[in-house]
Amino acid sequence: MIDFEHCTIETIVIHKIGNKYEGGALTLSDACFLPDDPDVTALLKSYFLSAFKKDAFYHFSPYARELFNNPVYASVSQIFAESGEFYRHSLEIAEHLYEQSNNPNIKEGELYVVLFRGCHVEEGACDAVGIFKSESRDTFLRVILQQNSYRLESESGINIRKLDKACLIFNVQEEVGYKVSVLDKTNGKEALYWVQDFLGLEAAYDDSYFQTSSYLNLCKEFVREVYNKENDVPMADQIDMLNRSIGFFKEAETFSEERFKEEVVREPEVIRAFEDFRQQYEQEKEIPLSNDFPVSDYAVKDEKRYFRHVLKLDKNFHVYIHGQRKYIEKGYDTARDMNYYKLYFRDEE
Repeated sequence: MIDFEHCTIETIVIHKIGNKYEGGALTLSDACFLPDDPDVTALLKSYFLSAFKKDAFYHFSPYARELFNNPVYASVSQIFAESGEFYRHSLEIAEHLYEQSNNPNIKEGELYVVLFRGCHVEEGACDAVGIFKSESRDTFLRVILQQNSYRLESESGINIRKLDKACLIFNVQEEVGYKVSVLDKTNGKEALYWVQDFLGLEAAYDDSYFQTSSYLNLCKEFVREVYNKENDVPMADQIDMLNRSIGFFKEAETFSEERFKEEVVREPEVIRAFEDFRQQYEQEKEIPLSNDFPVSDYAVKDEKRYFRHVLKLDKNFHVYIHGQRKYIEKGYDTARDMNYYKLYFRDEE
């Protein structure tokens, strides 16, 4: 759980990052700053931190087996060790990002490096370094009173409700690459440059978000690859399996695989197939899954949208199935040479 209620901004520096591929420039600020107006500081705090809600964390990856070979890890570690060197190490971070901005699809933008005090994570209160990049520009209208008449002027600026790319590095778990939370609103392969090429992050598969997300993805893949029509499993049963899976995670605070197999997978032959598929899934994805872990509500919410609940019948009907498979019966009408479903219900709207 992340809590920013009592955290404060110590200092900020802004650098301009151009697109190196297009010949854009790297423009470095001469110094750090902190706004004199507390209202502006409060707006900046909201802009930087309000989007960080998920309990999904990453770690810095070691380069050539050494964490200090990862440029961002090395710079942030020096900031935590000696905050008086914050500005100098912000230059290293900006230069490294500029070197990675070597794709025609990468947008130029302002880079903010921010030092926060008093952030709160599971391990307790800690400092954090924030690295943010704003790429989107919005047009705003200003109403100006001049000689008893009003007129409008347009200005281009940053929308404080839109954060394009961001990461927060918390000063905990230093020995394994810190605890890092990351955001990236970009879609497509070019988005990888922020998480992989620039930051050099890898998922912390031992935390609740990634365990929950990975296990739900395992369930979805199992239905698609094994518990499917090719193995004589009706579509309604497939949807029912997905509904039971997501329902189990919504209700459980702690995941237990034994209880999951008993309540969701149920049939002995299906359980054996599920266990075989899990082993294959872990090997192919290189994701070690735990048998017991705390359930992340954020991960359940994120994954739920990818679970299919609709039974499509030709082009005539869409049946939304949310549970209670026993109220749906499938049959075949020989006279019409057609399949049919019989639905049992008490009320209609």
